[in-house]
Amino acid sequence: MKYLIREAQKSDMSQVLKLINELAVFEKEADAVEVTVSDLERDGFGDDVLFHCFVAEVEGSIKGMALVYNRYSTWKGPIIHLEDLIVTDSMRGTGIGTALLNEVVKYGYKLGVKRINWEVIDWNEPAIKFYESKGANVMRDWDVVQLDEQGIKNYIANL
Repeated sequence: MKYLIREAQKSDMSQVLKLINELAVFEKEADAVEVTVSDLERDGFGDDVLFHCFVAEVEGSIKGMALVYNRYSTWKGPIIHLEDLIVTDSMRGTGIGTALLNEVVKYGYKLGVKRINWEVIDWNEPAIKFYESKGANVMRDWDVVQLDEQGIKNYIANL
């Protein structure tokens, strides 16, 4: 299997969005994706870049992606967050996921970050085993906390 891992280009964002939607279906949240190609193009390639993305290309088609962004830990200092590492279903097990994670780790190392964070859904045992095999610490005693858009509005309304 020949593939190329490279930095994403603005023109890749429609294929990246297809992968994002594929992940949403896999995670049983098919209707949750609100981001558009225009959002991705603006936020990844505009004046105020909010993320960095790597893609896996096979015969001119994007078959995987990893999207990261900068964060800051009050305990450690600069870190990056891996928002999503996605490999299309038909390409899992080909080494693309490892190659994308390798690129993310090299990127973090180059930036001098103190940690790379990400989440994995608790029932995705193949992903958990994959991450643990790479030396990642899956912290099962922590819970993800979020305020979604409506939660933010409700919070503000109650101030």
